[in-house]
Amino acid sequence: MTSGEQTHSGFVAIVGKPNVGKSTLLNAFLGTKVAPTSPRPQTTRRGVRGIHTSGERQVVFVDTPGLHKPKDALGKYMNHEVHSALADVDAIVWVVDLRHPPTDEDQLVARQVRELPKPLFLVGNKTDAAKYPDEAMKLYRALLEGRDGDLSDMMLSAQNNPNAVATLREQLLDILPEGPFFFPVGPASDQSREQWAAEIIREEAMKKLRDELPYAVATRVNRWTEREDGLQRIEGEIVVEKNAHKGMVIGSGGKQLKEIGQAARKQLEVFLDRKVYLGLEVIVIPGWREDVEALRELGYE
Repeated sequence: MTSGEQTHSGFVAIVGKPNVGKSTLLNAFLGTKVAPTSPRPQTTRRGVRGIHTSGERQVVFVDTPGLHKPKDALGKYMNHEVHSALADVDAIVWVVDLRHPPTDEDQLVARQVRELPKPLFLVGNKTDAAKYPDEAMKLYRALLEGRDGDLSDMMLSAQNNPNAVATLREQLLDILPEGPFFFPVGPASDQSREQWAAEIIREEAMKKLRDELPYAVATRVNRWTEREDGLQRIEGEIVVEKNAHKGMVIGSGGKQLKEIGQAARKQLEVFLDRKVYLGLEVIVIPGWREDVEALRELGYE
């Protein structure tokens, strides 16, 4: 950026029902991984901010949890994160899954965004796996009939169409209002390194654990030290609700916990470009998803 140029900046919320590819799109926008992804719904629990700066323009993407009908205090917190993000943004990206027609949860999202007079980008995702993407897109567009405000749409695969993702990112940069940058140039996220590492650990746990157990799991990093030789020593906890869950996470002879740790360590080493020692402990906080104080201690506040 040359001296004297007017800067433009703003916030863009990425919304949608669970498991439509919001976090994948955020990571694609940034060209690096700041948000966890997994095949399971509700992997994202808090609003993750990703920062992209290009010349005199800076966009702050807010990746939100999937909007859904909450079953516990954690679910209510997640929906609150969505509503908070939508309250103060300059544009909205609504991500939908073109493999399927709209569901009740899609209609829930549509009701939220239809009333907001902000530029809206309807992004049909997973075109590479959809049998009838054009027909599905028409059904999603119909949910927005009568809406005031600018509306654009695009079909792509967040995972496999980097050119389309870049085009969408440029369109979002172009509509930003004048204003100072919100974050220093350089960092791709406003997360602390501990929060980021904890999400990597939780992502791997969600991939490997079965049934409902992944949704009863939280993670946190308690200590991070760097040795003189560059080794990153990270110590974290996997939190579960019941003693029976603890045994399932650890597995026979510690096999399950070891596999989660190995997979998370490999990811951390790739992104940090450093050798990592990852120590994990499994602890029990009974009913943490319904305990407001426990949610706060785990960073959901």
